[in-house]
Amino acid sequence: MDLGNFSVSLAVKDLAASKAFYEKLGFEIFHGQEDQGWLIMKNPNCVIGLFQGMFEKNTLTFNPGWDASAQPLDKFTDVRDIQKKLKAAGIALVSEADETTSGPASCTVLDPDGNPVLIDQHV
Repeated sequence: MDLGNFSVSLAVKDLAASKAFYEKLGFEIFHGQEDQGWLIMKNPNCVIGLFQGMFEKNTLTFNPGWDASAQPLDKFTDVRDIQKKLKAAGIALVSEADETTSGPASCTVLDPDGNPVLIDQHV
């Protein structure tokens, strides 16, 4: 199953402190708005999202339809199709995409340890 581009979304307490820390590890701001409490940071091989006040827990994030530079892909598996496969596999969803729509949507599942896995399609 192709879930799309992978990143980790971190629930941070202090966005400025987290930004400074990850910059020391070689990450650079790729996207986001500090005044809204979120930044996406990249180093050559990794993408992390820093989110202050948006998530309760750190979250594994997959983005169908995007490459590693957040550019749209011509071919990808739609989040609704992924959701159907998850349901067919017996995986309970915490939140669901409306299967009567198209375009941007998301769904969330929890892994066996309670870690959120967000499948977040932006195209």
